[in-house]
Amino acid sequence: MIEAGSLIRSLSGRTAARNYHTYVINEIGSAIVAGRFPVGSVLASDTVMMETYGVSRTVLREALKTLEAKGLVEARPKVGTRVSPRSRWNYFDPQVLAWHFEAPPDPKFHASLFEVRAALEDLGVRHAARLRTAEQVRLLKYWAHQTASADENIEQFGLACLEVHAIIADASHNELVRSVVGVVELTLALALTRNGEEGARYRKARVAILEELVDAVEKGDAEAAALALARASAADQERIASRS
Repeated sequence: MIEAGSLIRSLSGRTAARNYHTYVINEIGSAIVAGRFPVGSVLASDTVMMETYGVSRTVLREALKTLEAKGLVEARPKVGTRVSPRSRWNYFDPQVLAWHFEAPPDPKFHASLFEVRAALEDLGVRHAARLRTAEQVRLLKYWAHQTASADENIEQFGLACLEVHAIIADASHNELVRSVVGVVELTLALALTRNGEEGARYRKARVAILEELVDAVEKGDAEAAALALARASAADQERIASRS
């Protein structure tokens, strides 16, 4: 299970300590998502993969079981382990989403991300404006302030933004809305990978939008909150489009 914020932390070059099991999962999973192991192809034999990744059969088998649970592969008797059709992949799995960060740009997939994000976040923020607690409002203000004080620290800015979105999802009291956080993290990470003057303008605009969002949620103004969150999503989408 990937920890929320791990993808954004990786933007600064920090990587979490990993064991052989997670190493094999990441190597094979990212290769599948990037297309280096195409859909329908059969992975190499256990013996070859054990040698390639330097792991035991037990570690390899456990890694493949994890990938099968994510819908990326399926084991077939007398055939081997085959890469599953994309329609079977669990796109709400944070790891599967994270692997798309390193994959070749796919405008169609990015558009799908924002369609799903818009639908779930609009529902979530409207509930959050009505159901949020005083403590959640306090946390929203704190993390919005952290985005404003991040300056050139991309990691701090991204993590603070993500916290705002996560608190909104929590405040919705809808457990399924919480699943959008992985989508938000991927889109944020993609939007933050280029800096310079354009990046600074993007972050400044994002800060102003989040301040409006938090103010609307505190006031219980669901319509204003939904509009602000939609503007945040549009800013991320425009930033990603400029990378292509």
